[in-house]
Amino acid sequence: MKMLINVAETVVADALRGLAAAHPELTVDVGNRVVVRRDAPVPGKVALVSGGGSGHEPLHAGFVGPGMLDAACPGEVFTSPVPDQMVRAAAAVDSGKGVLFVVKNYTGDVLNFDMAAELAEDEGVQVAKVLVNDDVAVTDSLYTAGRRGTGATLFVEKIAGAAAEEGAPLERVEAVARQVNASSRSFGVALSACSTPAKGGPTFELPPGELELGVGIHGEPGRERRGTMTSREIADLAMDAVLDDLQPDSPVLLLVNGMGGTPLLELYGFNAEVHRVLGERGVPVARTLVGNYVTSLDMAGASVTVCQLDEELLRLWDAPVSTPALRWGR
Repeated sequence: MKMLINVAETVVADALRGLAAAHPELTVDVGNRVVVRRDAPVPGKVALVSGGGSGHEPLHAGFVGPGMLDAACPGEVFTSPVPDQMVRAAAAVDSGKGVLFVVKNYTGDVLNFDMAAELAEDEGVQVAKVLVNDDVAVTDSLYTAGRRGTGATLFVEKIAGAAAEEGAPLERVEAVARQVNASSRSFGVALSACSTPAKGGPTFELPPGELELGVGIHGEPGRERRGTMTSREIADLAMDAVLDDLQPDSPVLLLVNGMGGTPLLELYGFNAEVHRVLGERGVPVARTLVGNYVTSLDMAGASVTVCQLDEELLRLWDAPVSTPALRWGR
């Protein structure tokens, strides 16, 4: 496989150096693998910290900035960051009002963030944690007990981040984050396998002419494999899984997310089919986001995330945000 890298061992460090060069509004500690908004800690503000394995960019470092995360901890590719990273991040952003850890439901992330929370609290930092587990495709997987955390992570970080930016206390920011997660469901489809720098080739076998329905963001198996399907057929299947589980009775926030290797031309066409299904099911769409936000390296495919909204969640979604990957209203 051809990759635009130097050597596999320095991929994450090289990317962090490039992030720092492109975004002087961030403080990037390449050695300790911590990305922090430059104005942190913000006086009187609850801080949000998240992180996970690299390879899902722009998640999470691309969402650091006013209105979203205060810090992110990138691990090695598809590997959880270590507790020391999270403790450093919490200490760097804590203003005395507490820190919320946003954790995707993968076993390594959960264990390491739990340990980091204990260590940070020993150092006098008040910590709350929210687990994101929005994927309806499978209950347990290679990396999880329970549902996987996928596209709803973006919704949690944005909406809870807006609440924190407004000065809400830790208990309220945590409650908003939990509400967003409980109101969100996701389903992903892979058209090709992803390739990690260390392996230099596909991480799993997906024969030509087959799709993985319900794939995870590390390439974990989904519900089933089928032969090639049209965008319309995939939208029908994915949205049936999401809507049958969520059963929204109010307008929704929609994310049509690329897995890293799918052109926007195809994603917008897929978005049209997703909107068709929502219209047929009588579900109003309040806001739509289309693009590559929670990726799996170079995997071709897409995921759909739906979040049922109330007026407060919609207001917080629309609130200003200024990060490398998400920016409006400022």
